[in-house]
Amino acid sequence: MNRRKFMKSSAIGGLAVSGAAGLPQVLAADGRDYFEIRNYEFETQEQASAFESFLEKTGVPALNRAGINPVGVFVPEEGFSPVTILLRHKSVEALVSLTEKLVSDKQLASTDVFDAPAASPAYKRLESSLFVAFAGMPELEVPIKGEGRVFQLRIYESPSVKTGQKKIEMFNRGEIEIFRKTGLHPVFFGEALVGSKMPNLTYMLSFRSREEQKVNWKQFVSSPEWKELSAIPEYADKKILSDITNLLLKPSPSSQI
Repeated sequence: MNRRKFMKSSAIGGLAVSGAAGLPQVLAADGRDYFEIRNYEFETQEQASAFESFLEKTGVPALNRAGINPVGVFVPEEGFSPVTILLRHKSVEALVSLTEKLVSDKQLASTDVFDAPAASPAYKRLESSLFVAFAGMPELEVPIKGEGRVFQLRIYESPSVKTGQKKIEMFNRGEIEIFRKTGLHPVFFGEALVGSKMPNLTYMLSFRSREEQKVNWKQFVSSPEWKELSAIPEYADKKILSDITNLLLKPSPSSQI
């Protein structure tokens, strides 16, 4: 394989992912979004700051030109690593073609991050996952605007594919709407297609403040609708969930979400 073909099929600069062409095409036909969650690990604050500067000035605008809009960029509530990037794709074809679009973008070609040498890497490690949106919330939303926002990223692992589908059914059957009614403002819900901790579903919520996040979760767990839904035996957490990861994040200056 020559260098040009290799470059086009690789995740150049960590901003795109290829190799998803084998996903079932039926998924692309129903209008649901696809989401990439990309976690960049950094060894130093300086490294993370340089990456953020690249995203704000060059990386996020390039992703917008390639058809990715909006781009979410998030940092931990405490610390500088990892940086989490959320990319929304409207089809499998858009996902597969992203790398080639970025490689062809002349404004990216010579940046220190996009073409970083091994002697001076832009980040320590990149891990990514791919999701398809739930039928009950087929598109990404940005429900909360303004300063002081906090985001919550939650990963629900299941002990089997069937139990994972049962939890997705529970969300589509009414849990998403209960979230909305009680102020748990959803950004997306996604079923994992590729990544770690499989099988899993992952979702993101937004809040105007940390205080709102605490108050509204209490409203959710005490709501009559949630108590009724969660009391259905087939939806019991002990039957369909094996682990939950909960992350609190802040939007970075380059984030469009």
